[in-house]
Amino acid sequence: MLSRVCRLAPKHALSGRVLCGQQQDPNFRNRSRDYHASTTRHTGVRVLKPCLLTNTNLSATLQPLTAAVLVRNLGTGVDDKAALLQTIPEPPTIPLQNAPEVADLVAGAEPTFASLGLGGWTPVGIVQNCMEFLHIGLDLPWWGCIAIGTVVVRTLLFPLVIASQKNAAKMNNHMPQMQVLQVKMTEARQAGNAIDAARYGQELMLFMKEKKLNPLKNMLVPLAQAPIFISFFMGLREMANTPVDSMREGGLFWFTDLTVCDQFYALPIITSMTLFLTIELGTDSARMSAAGMQTAKYILRALPIFIFPFTINFPGAILCYWACSNFFSLLQVGFLRIPKVRDFFKIDRIVTHRPETLPMKKKGFTEGVKESWTNMKISRELEERARIDEIRFQKAGRGPLVKTYKHDPTASRATATTPGTTVNAKKR
Repeated sequence: MLSRVCRLAPKHALSGRVLCGQQQDPNFRNRSRDYHASTTRHTGVRVLKPCLLTNTNLSATLQPLTAAVLVRNLGTGVDDKAALLQTIPEPPTIPLQNAPEVADLVAGAEPTFASLGLGGWTPVGIVQNCMEFLHIGLDLPWWGCIAIGTVVVRTLLFPLVIASQKNAAKMNNHMPQMQVLQVKMTEARQAGNAIDAARYGQELMLFMKEKKLNPLKNMLVPLAQAPIFISFFMGLREMANTPVDSMREGGLFWFTDLTVCDQFYALPIITSMTLFLTIELGTDSARMSAAGMQTAKYILRALPIFIFPFTINFPGAILCYWACSNFFSLLQVGFLRIPKVRDFFKIDRIVTHRPETLPMKKKGFTEGVKESWTNMKISRELEERARIDEIRFQKAGRGPLVKTYKHDPTASRATATTPGTTVNAKKR
């Protein structure tokens, strides 16, 4: 128990001076326990230290303490508790000048996608959940979320691109042998010789099996990218139409609002141009050339021009994803054209064939369209002829005999005789 004298020490008495008091403890045989309260002028730290003081009477000059620290830590007797509690000052108020209010925190928080009706376990919902994780979990802007999501998905599809490139290179290197069989098969089909056409078709299949060629491998990348592109397209469109309020300021450069279309038409132009370069320089163009599908190649070249009127009305989020995907495709094409990279992934070097040495001559767009239309007409006529022959064959086997002569040789014929004469048949 500390001395009451120390409890009654005034605040001004602690400024650079030492005050002492003494208390007699009957349990320790009149052993004095002395304390003094001291302060430092420079630091202002108050310390209680034991000391010895005799014959000191400070009761006339001491006043109650105003320091809350000493009042809380110094002990008192039972009689003075009520008086001591009356001198306890109010606790100091903590200034909260920079602390945000709870209402401000709630107002600045973004609603979850589940509360907006977005997300789920469908392919579209999974895309939206991934976008929300990148935006909330990693604190990324929306354009960064779209770009990172595109790069991650296209990187996961990279093994399919390698397999497609290997197959396309092999088909290009064996194109002369394949074109010889294709020309013979086409001529036999146009002549109506189904047996020779089937024989050449079988030889072509055996040749492709021997060289481990498969035209379906060229379609791995488009078939894998189609559902992913549709999921991203529908997911970002729902997010822009809901709308997600933070997407209004989640863009970049001139397209800050990703929920509306680009008013400068810059994103649609960039998307169309990058798509054209991807088709012209990318794996799709090489595949079409290797397979001899020149007409499809021309159609793909016209695709960017055809889709441009529709892309000008798309939200900025969709065009941002589409442009990022096209840029990644261009970087991928340039990366796979490096000879050391092709050797590392064991992709055959592409052999350049001279057009005059190939059995199938390269034709222009108009000639190619005319030839395709002619082949379609011939194929249709042959199919119609085969169908008619099949119907006639069935009728000949089931129906009555068709009369193809003037007189029926199986019917009895009457013998012409003159009147009055009798003809006797010779009996055998």
